[in-house]
Amino acid sequence: MFPSPSVKATTIPRILALVVLSATTAFAPWLIRPDTAYAANPQDMIRITGGAFTMGRDGGNADEQPAHGVTLSPFLIDRVPVTNAEFAAFLNVMGGPINAGGQNLFDGHDDDARIHEDGGHYRADKGFKYHPAVEASWHGARYYCRWRGKRLPTEAEWERAARGTEGRAYPWGNQPPDKSRARYGSGWGQTVAVGSLPKGATPERVMNMAGNVHEWVSSLYKPYPYRAGDGREHPDATGERVTRGGAADTDAETLGTTWRGANVSRNPLAGHHNIGFRCAKSVRR
Repeated sequence: MFPSPSVKATTIPRILALVVLSATTAFAPWLIRPDTAYAANPQDMIRITGGAFTMGRDGGNADEQPAHGVTLSPFLIDRVPVTNAEFAAFLNVMGGPINAGGQNLFDGHDDDARIHEDGGHYRADKGFKYHPAVEASWHGARYYCRWRGKRLPTEAEWERAARGTEGRAYPWGNQPPDKSRARYGSGWGQTVAVGSLPKGATPERVMNMAGNVHEWVSSLYKPYPYRAGDGREHPDATGERVTRGGAADTDAETLGTTWRGANVSRNPLAGHHNIGFRCAKSVRR
């Protein structure tokens, strides 16, 4: 049974793809693809055009300032966040929540986890199969995306996908948030299935970029202006990583397209009850 037709449409192709991918990597789980993989447009991703846009905003939180121009190459971004079912499949291929380098991928023993081991096999909890995966560390998110032949979006890419070139205040436009567009102000861990709340989609139909769960991006949390070459995109650098988008247990202020996580707990070595993620890919011009 599926939570809704929209959820079925966005998750079934992804689950089937995981079955094939799991079979091809089962005998060599550490031969995962590099972060820089290129690919054609898959069904579950949206192409975002390249070019210049304004990142950040003057008059916002201190870490959102100053507004500044950023130019990006075109890229693909997942239509919806990664689900518990999808991340459970990854844990099964990896053989558990710790990778070969000793990095923690997932905090499965946390009370807020929605994936648990049962007889040596990781499964999403009943009723949470299609909810966004939580308790994945930044490393878990990064390596999941690499396993899928993708990568985490940069902070600039995430904002471009959510904000557009027209500078939308929210992913759907400039209308104030309401509960038909985003999951927020609903309590600790009170997520809904990915693909829910279609009124909150961007014009390009990227979904759930405001509320439900914050989302890991690849970038270190550093002051603006954003410069990809200043070290913030180095995958092995230490420090907090940025989270974007609001969550089910945060208020409307966190739903803006320029909001950078503010006081969210986001240690990249650990999982968190309200942080999920989606993946991206570079595309050839």
